[in-house]
Amino acid sequence: ISFTEALQHFQSVEVSESQGKVRAPGRRGILAALLRCLCGPPQLRPQLQGEQELVLAMAQCALDDSEWVHMRILQTIYQQLTRSRLGCPRFGAHWEELGFQGRRGSNPLPGEIPRPIPKTHSNLPWSNSVLSQLPEPFPDGELCNGKMGNFPFCIMSMNITRIVIQALQEERLSRECNRRQQVIGVLNDLYAAAFLRLSRLWKQQHGTIADAGFFLKELELSTKKKPRQLLRSLEAYLS
Repeated sequence: ISFTEALQHFQSVEVSESQGKVRAPGRRGILAALLRCLCGPPQLRPQLQGEQELVLAMAQCALDDSEWVHMRILQTIYQQLTRSRLGCPRFGAHWEELGFQGRRGSNPLPGEIPRPIPKTHSNLPWSNSVLSQLPEPFPDGELCNGKMGNFPFCIMSMNITRIVIQALQEERLSRECNRRQQVIGVLNDLYAAAFLRLSRLWKQQHGTIADAGFFLKELELSTKKKPRQLLRSLEAYLS
């Protein structure tokens, strides 16, 4: 499935069921609004609020085994990351190749699959960018835990998605969204930039599973406090 088709599915089918669960930024009083104007981040422009609500509603949609589009997303994630031309069973140890942990049954559970917000950058194939930052030797495109220093790719992916969504909820990304006049595009690039930062940290510090929490805290701080700096690092890498 393409990113565009998956996005259209959420726009037309599932968002209405999830919008009641969305926790958008609340209204502020006059004093709070004044303080925000003086020293806080800008508010998201009105024309972008619908896109923000869509993203927050998408984040509330759990994985549904009975929904064919969800299963296509799951298969596409597996095939893109492993470069396999074949599909895979819904359950099984093969999910460990993507960084799901054995203690969770070696398969993604409902609500445990990365949201379809992250879009592989057209100029940033994972096997030639993020994976190339990890310690050698790793076969190009191979994601097996045992050969990647036990790198939990999908678990980290879900955490990075969570961090990016929280940054949006806390209005830490409003300035960049307003500048680019889009929300989803900013989230996609910030997700890729955060993963690139993670892969560099993992390589430089010879990361292990025990370090994952520390790295995630660093990523959360960078994403919320310095999103533009993260995005510039991605731009520099691509150039």
